[in-house]
Amino acid sequence: MKIAILSGKGGAGKTFAAVNLAAAAGKSVYIDCDIEEPNGRLFLKPEVETEESVTVKLPKFDKELCDGCRLCVDLCRFNALTFVGGSPMLFPEVCHSCGLCKIACPRGAVSEIDKPIGTLEIGKSGDVRVVTGCMNPGEATGLPIIGRALSHAGKAGELTFIDCPPGSACSVMDCVKDSDYCLLVAEPTAFGTHNFKMVYELCRLFGKPCGVVINKADTEYPPLEDYCREHSIPVLRRIPYSEALARCGANAELAYYKEEYAAELFDDLLSKIKEEVKEKVGEGVEV
Repeated sequence: MKIAILSGKGGAGKTFAAVNLAAAAGKSVYIDCDIEEPNGRLFLKPEVETEESVTVKLPKFDKELCDGCRLCVDLCRFNALTFVGGSPMLFPEVCHSCGLCKIACPRGAVSEIDKPIGTLEIGKSGDVRVVTGCMNPGEATGLPIIGRALSHAGKAGELTFIDCPPGSACSVMDCVKDSDYCLLVAEPTAFGTHNFKMVYELCRLFGKPCGVVINKADTEYPPLEDYCREHSIPVLRRIPYSEALARCGANAELAYYKEEYAAELFDDLLSKIKEEVKEKVGEGVEV
């Protein structure tokens, strides 16, 4: 079973929920797809066993073979090529590595080179297998890294927790599309509610069942609560602000192991998620 943990904005508590759910599950897989700021490893502290480089293909042009026909430039639907000084010039940040220019070149003047864009760290933290995607600074997109990370999801019957990037962009869509259930972590503020609505619409677009955890919920925030009621989104837990939990976060400690009530909280949350999956997804997904 694949559970995607999302939040409409950074700082809502998405990684807090994801790493502690993984701890509660015991034997499970935690995949950190927040590749620009992969913080889950700070809490799980895995022993890294392997590290993989993630690369993309970029075209390379042989000026000796190129006859300046411009076919590659005209066919590139992403406008990643232009024609300068009698030969094609590449804008690598918008290249989608589709390979069409290489296929189409009548002179065989286009080859491909590998460009590293990031890494995958794979290791263990107790019974949790930890997969961390890390994008190199300055890269325009990390979708290939997320795709590679998701390929390490657990087998049938094994819980996989996908720590999504914040927001609702393409990187989040890739994390959600093959998940079985989405857990939305919301912050009870005007800004948090606005972004929560956007990420909920994304889940609805993909037809994914979802529930919400309201974090830092000292008091009820009516706009968020009303929206959940109107759209029949189950509120699985309300987690009030806690100095003890904040201290765990500041010290990069798993609250599940440090605070007894946090262990009870995430055990209960995991049970509710499993009940939701059985009810809304059916018997086809092992929980």
